[in-house]
Amino acid sequence: MSASLRRWLQAPGSLTARLRAHGTVTLVVTRQGRLPFWPQERSALGVRHGHVREVVLLINGRPAVWARSVTPLGAVKGPWQAMKGLGTRPLAELLFTRRQVQRDPLVGERLPRHSAERQHMVREWQKLGLTEVDPAPVWCRRSVFWRNGHPVQVMESFAPWVTKLWTSP
Repeated sequence: MSASLRRWLQAPGSLTARLRAHGTVTLVVTRQGRLPFWPQERSALGVRHGHVREVVLLINGRPAVWARSVTPLGAVKGPWQAMKGLGTRPLAELLFTRRQVQRDPLVGERLPRHSAERQHMVREWQKLGLTEVDPAPVWCRRSVFWRNGHPVQVMESFAPWVTKLWTSP
């Protein structure tokens, strides 16, 4: 793992803010609603399904990050209800501007080539016509945010070109 990649995987604070240091950030929502959780999400959150939001963040129109946020249904009806109405605004608006939001440590990992998570992400990347120009992400990081005892897990996967960029402190 390169030092640059490690800095992206371990960078605290808002990923969106870090991406903005490299240009204009826009967001495309690719999927949102009540869906089953992946095995890792079930393990982390202790439930089998809930509210899922999948997005692609672009820097100056170039795909940079594929992200998936999941929370139990009770949380999206409670302290995380604003997730449903974000539209094309980043989740960072809720995570880093709300009181009493706490974050568990970041966990970085390389997604196995044949894992269900990576295959799903590649399909979503392809739907947007992105694999021709920019290959799908390989590395991701996850963390769980808590508000009033309710979790949201965020998975952020970096396009290979992004991991070579400087990341601000």
